Amino acid sequence: MTEENNNKPLDKKERVKIPRQKMPEQDPQARIRNFREVPHGLTAELAMTEARRCLACPKPLCMNGCPVEVNIPAFIKLVTEGKFSEAAKVIKKTNALPAICGRVCPQEEQCEKVCVMTKKYGAVAVGNLERFVADYEREQGEIEIPEMAPATGKKIAIVGAGPAGLTVAADLALLGHKVIIFEALHKPGGVLIYGIPEFRLPKAIVKSEVEYLQKMGVEVHTSFVVGKLDTVDELFQQGFDAVFIGTGAGLPNFMKIEGENLNGIYSSNEFLTRSNLMAAYDFPEHDTPIFVGENVAVLGGGNTAMDSVRTSLRLGAKNGYIVYRRSRTEMPARKEEIHHAEQEGVQFMFLTNPIRYIGDENGWVKAMECVKMELGEPDASGRRRPVEIPGSNIVLPVDTVVVAVGNSSNPLIPQTTPGLKTNKWGNIEVNPNTQMTSRPGVFAGGDIVTGGATVILAAGAGKVAARAMHKYVMGIPFDQPAASGEKAATKAG
Repeated sequence: MTEENNNKPLDKKERVKIPRQKMPEQDPQARIRNFREVPHGLTAELAMTEARRCLACPKPLCMNGCPVEVNIPAFIKLVTEGKFSEAAKVIKKTNALPAICGRVCPQEEQCEKVCVMTKKYGAVAVGNLERFVADYEREQGEIEIPEMAPATGKKIAIVGAGPAGLTVAADLALLGHKVIIFEALHKPGGVLIYGIPEFRLPKAIVKSEVEYLQKMGVEVHTSFVVGKLDTVDELFQQGFDAVFIGTGAGLPNFMKIEGENLNGIYSSNEFLTRSNLMAAYDFPEHDTPIFVGENVAVLGGGNTAMDSVRTSLRLGAKNGYIVYRRSRTEMPARKEEIHHAEQEGVQFMFLTNPIRYIGDENGWVKAMECVKMELGEPDASGRRRPVEIPGSNIVLPVDTVVVAVGNSSNPLIPQTTPGLKTNKWGNIEVNPNTQMTSRPGVFAGGDIVTGGATVILAAGAGKVAARAMHKYVMGIPFDQPAASGEKAATKAG
């Protein structure tokens, strides 16, 4: 039932009868041999039907669940009217990366989790609709640069072109500041470009979002390692009025077990960076090789582990295993990613923990000894703590292992920035209300502050930082409300 067919708006009873619309996607057997995006996205008809499920609540809880404050009801209403480019512009008032966030953000734990439709009818597919309107705007060539505030004469340095840095850059550029991003790698995007596979987030999407910021006047300098080429203090000496640090958590963690230095054992950072940023999946057309054997074990239960094991299948592995020391219930990966991995034939070994690697005479891993686990009482994370079952040892034949058990903060910037306080894990300490560090004028956000988290939480921290940085460089006290024009540029429209 549609509004056009009735020639009148649907009432609440009619809206709740509309089932959640499923995005078309590639067949699992076809997609495990290519790197094309798995979901095809909603059609215009599907998007309008899905949008009609929104009840236009007087007090929309979904907005409370959005770290970047998107005016969700407003953009969804425009979708129901077929005004797709206008809907994209509503999103871009507060989120400069909608095509990215629509693909990789865990909406089921944020805006969709608090949707009033969730329990009884299934949440409105906010993420799928966000992706649709962003893609529509780009594909139709209707991307427009928003109205910019007059130039302030202030110059801001952003260290790291990941989701936090890109968000800060967009918000500050809108407010009239000169923004320059310094990125250590040879392409901007941070984890968006090196950590998330093409089949989940096409590189062309990231490139388009970055180009949007450049059209707003943001400069991007790549292959520039702050802390090596210039320090944070030297950036201030060069005339920058404030610095934002968004360098992420790119230092891989290992388990420190016997045999970890054998050939064929990768960190997830190396494995995914080689495949994603350096296009090893297209070797020899690109000149970065990557070895993947027949039996690949990926250690961990998060989205990075899912990305790694699904990549291994596409690179030719016959068996891809997820080895995880807790049960499926405790897995932090998105349900969608686990579901797609299962469809593609990934084999899950729950309540299993590696204790040593076994090598061959040439120094390559050939097997992994594991023990079975059982769950005890909850630990500090709130998840039940895995406890080893004595005598439960098993040996799993493997020729490639990818360790995806988390990352730590790169120490380079803290080591080269005197007076910058960090916690015991090496994460930069900030005031959560402003994202200001212990150094005046130096702000930070994203994984360098929180440890490994999500794209959208990093973007949310970027919005908080941008507001505070604007006030800092303009000499406005942090406790003083922004002027109406500034508020419009940084808060939900």
